[in-house]
Amino acid sequence: MLHIAIVNGPNLNLLGTREPEIYGHQTLDHYLKQLTKRFPLVHLHCYQSNVEGELINYLHNCMGMMNGIVLNAGAYTHTSIALADAVSAIGVPVVEVHISNVLAREDYRKTSFISSKCKGSISGLGMDGYALAVQYFVDALLPPAV
Repeated sequence: MLHIAIVNGPNLNLLGTREPEIYGHQTLDHYLKQLTKRFPLVHLHCYQSNVEGELINYLHNCMGMMNGIVLNAGAYTHTSIALADAVSAIGVPVVEVHISNVLAREDYRKTSFISSKCKGSISGLGMDGYALAVQYFVDALLPPAV
């Protein structure tokens, strides 16, 4: 069984009601329940915080415990060198996910301090970005079925 952390940053607890024209109407909790059913060989550890230091502490706690991390750092993507340093320091592969296409939005969203520390980035595919990131870890880390 794989252990994958899904880590979400500020304001993602408001999904479903926050700017639904950008982020959709589905709540994060509802989507994560669907994701758990979709990947029965993966134990998903879900965490969300609006506090930068709490996110960093959680990433540190993933060392030696998680096979991979799916990280949507929200606005901290564009501002937090400390979060990028944590991703770099922990030695756990990370895939960055953004629900909206950050490259098609405001100029400040086009900079990610985290991307260069990650295995890859998924942006603009809605909530499906999380599933694609988990699928990457399944394909990369689980032996093929015989």
